[in-house]
Amino acid sequence: MLRCDQRPDDLVGGNGIHRTTVTRWVREVVGLLAARASRLDRALKKIARSGGGVVLLDGTLIRTRRRTGTENRKNYSGKHRCHGLLVIALTDDKGRLIWVSAVRAGWTSEITSCRHDHLTAHLRPAGLGAIADLGFVGLDDSGPDVDPAVITGYQAARNRPLTRGQKLSNKALAAVRAPVEHGFAHLKNWRVLGKVRTDPRWATALVKGLLVLTNREVSR
Repeated sequence: MLRCDQRPDDLVGGNGIHRTTVTRWVREVVGLLAARASRLDRALKKIARSGGGVVLLDGTLIRTRRRTGTENRKNYSGKHRCHGLLVIALTDDKGRLIWVSAVRAGWTSEITSCRHDHLTAHLRPAGLGAIADLGFVGLDDSGPDVDPAVITGYQAARNRPLTRGQKLSNKALAAVRAPVEHGFAHLKNWRVLGKVRTDPRWATALVKGLLVLTNREVSR
């Protein structure tokens, strides 16, 4: 059902059970899987114990079915010009997913979502740094005498173009953080995330449950 996004009505027809029974079974299993997902502090400590020095940080939008009413307006993302839910994820340097955030409304910025989870406050005690794209510029507001917890590229201004060295630095960072896209690709292989039709409040458990299943498949 999660892999192929099969409708509950298609399952009940050949098995002689009620639609609500199938929905309840799926939600119970997803809830059990979500409970096995690693918390942020534990995921970072595991990377540090294995000798890792950095993690890769990025966000993605999971599209949702457009609903009527004012409650759905907050799910509209002006950046992507569609309705959806924002998810922040961390991967190791090889692109293996290690943690996903709670699902938040599409109008939430990536920096705001990271601050809700106190990401930088968890990175520093673990002795790790996060490499991210330009969408996370300004997330790490530490002083100049402190090593940054979030490393991003240089951003050009209208009257201040990038120097050659800054362009080379951005290119090197882009190559390092490229594997994070593979992590999202593995997660979105589950077609149920193609366009979420369920209650957005349940989407957090769904994404965390799929994280557990994705890591199990990748590690085979």
